[in-house]
Amino acid sequence: MKGPLLDMKKQHTLKDSFTLNGKGLHTGLPITITFNPAPENFGYKIKRVDLEGQPEIDALAEYVGNTQRGTVLMKDNIQISTVEHAMAALYALKIDNCLIEVNAPEFPILDGSAIKYVEAIRKVGIKEQNAERDYFIVRHKMEVVDEQTGSKLTLLPDDRFCVNSFIEFESKYIPNQSATLEDMSKFDTEIAASRTFVFVREIMQLRNAGLIKGGDLDNAIVIYEKEIPQDDLDSLADMLGVPHKDATELGYLNNKAIQFPNEPARHKLLDVIGDMALIGKPIIGRIIATRPGHKINNKLARLIRKQIKQNEVQPPLYDPNKEPLFDINKVKQFLPHRYPFLMVDKVIEMGEKYIIGVKNLSVNEMFFQGHFPGEPVMPGVLQIEAMAQVGGMLVLSQIEDPERYSTYFLKIDNVKFRNKAVPGDTLIFRLELMSDIRRGIANMKGWTFVGDKLISEAEFTAQIVKNK
Repeated sequence: MKGPLLDMKKQHTLKDSFTLNGKGLHTGLPITITFNPAPENFGYKIKRVDLEGQPEIDALAEYVGNTQRGTVLMKDNIQISTVEHAMAALYALKIDNCLIEVNAPEFPILDGSAIKYVEAIRKVGIKEQNAERDYFIVRHKMEVVDEQTGSKLTLLPDDRFCVNSFIEFESKYIPNQSATLEDMSKFDTEIAASRTFVFVREIMQLRNAGLIKGGDLDNAIVIYEKEIPQDDLDSLADMLGVPHKDATELGYLNNKAIQFPNEPARHKLLDVIGDMALIGKPIIGRIIATRPGHKINNKLARLIRKQIKQNEVQPPLYDPNKEPLFDINKVKQFLPHRYPFLMVDKVIEMGEKYIIGVKNLSVNEMFFQGHFPGEPVMPGVLQIEAMAQVGGMLVLSQIEDPERYSTYFLKIDNVKFRNKAVPGDTLIFRLELMSDIRRGIANMKGWTFVGDKLISEAEFTAQIVKNK
């Protein structure tokens, strides 16, 4: 597999803090926002420093309480609006952990894009951390649809995170547009500077709803596509604090020229990335977004969050065509086990804290002869033994001369058997260290999968012992 799954195994945070100042799109308030480095497995958290007690809220999809003209996080008495541009910048630049402090109920709109956030992140730098990144790997098609608006988001398997965006409006200026981001490393130059947009016909409605008090021609693309009386346009210009324009001249009412012919479609793609950042994990998959908006984006993000909560760990990806990290001969160099008790065929992936091993179950396995005649089932205790052998390789890989040591059970806890393992199955084992190895004692948790199906799980305490 190519892409970020191999290139970015470690979590990242900022090297240093940075602060930006601007006004709120909806409140018009002057806002100061500070982005700070955060520890491993922290995620994104937002602190309202203007409120008593400086309460925090996790930037997660389940806390999105409103999606009108932006993504609004709500929890208890905390509310934070217009978070999507900052979230897109953090996510695209692969920042996993960040504490954001803001002194208002929304993020500053800045220029209506994510470029100011990107520039600030690049300036302070990005720091690699020790913990492994935990990806949400798309294995099956997922789709959400809004029948009323015709919006649809489809999530498909892919070897990296990429987005296709398609927008449609009843406007001759943006009737149909599309944008694509195949490589997240190009976010800075192809997507980040794309600004939010609004139609003149929408502005009065939004103002009457108490929104976009801070909107102007510097922080949004304003599309004037249907002529209105000169007095109405002058009134609108006065409201926005900009010079009067000729009501007969249709087009874009902006101080800054359009940067891309499809800038609105690119901005919608930016919004999709920002809203997907709220799932709490980087995605390996492709999003095809048709007429996307914050409401439908959050619907998909919540669906992914539901799946994440249902599965403590995702089934590992297994490509039988890929060269293993350790073949059976290398496995034998780590483990003293031999037929009929060697339960690991190969290791396909390993990090500092985890390992993934494979066992192909043949009908010729010795234990199938008696367990059970006529209905061969792998004994649960042997599944545990196989997990332990894989975990033993992880532990032994971290010491010198591993062939001179063995690992022995001290304790097995929280064992659960969920499904049967039968001849023809390929068992995929994932073992993770639950804590650092101290004084030769290792604590691990293991899972056994067949395809996407969880077969068994257990927690282990093992001791590293030097062979006599």
